[in-house]
Amino acid sequence: MPRVVSIAYKPTDGDQHPENHYSRVATVRATLVADRGIARDAKARPGDRQLNVMLAETVRQLNAEGFHTAPGELGEQLVIDGLTATALAPGTRLRLGDSAIIELGNPREPCARFERVQGHSIASAVGRIGFMARVIVGGDVALGMKVQIETIS
Repeated sequence: MPRVVSIAYKPTDGDQHPENHYSRVATVRATLVADRGIARDAKARPGDRQLNVMLAETVRQLNAEGFHTAPGELGEQLVIDGLTATALAPGTRLRLGDSAIIELGNPREPCARFERVQGHSIASAVGRIGFMARVIVGGDVALGMKVQIETIS
């Protein structure tokens, strides 16, 4: 069964754009807020870019290629294990635990900052760093929590 294996967020205090890494803090539990993102996350705001979601399989592949992949080092906020990339597309809704629901948006696009932080070209990461997502229904998420593709009726 698919599970949440990493949660990271950007604290509102501290350096927001350090030169050589993303300012993400790993945590075991977080609260998702509808139409915002992760509570207490400096990136939490309305719009289509509330969360950065990646698959653990992709993180493992990037790690094998020499990318920095500790929680948050790819700029991601949630990592899910047990789902395949072929099962996901923009518009897919995922239920995290019993209550939270997120909707995947467009694939994330690497930028010059990603290239600088990772030391790998933008081209090497295109199509491989997950999806942007928005929170449809808020709720608590925790490491190990089950993830299901939500069927829309």
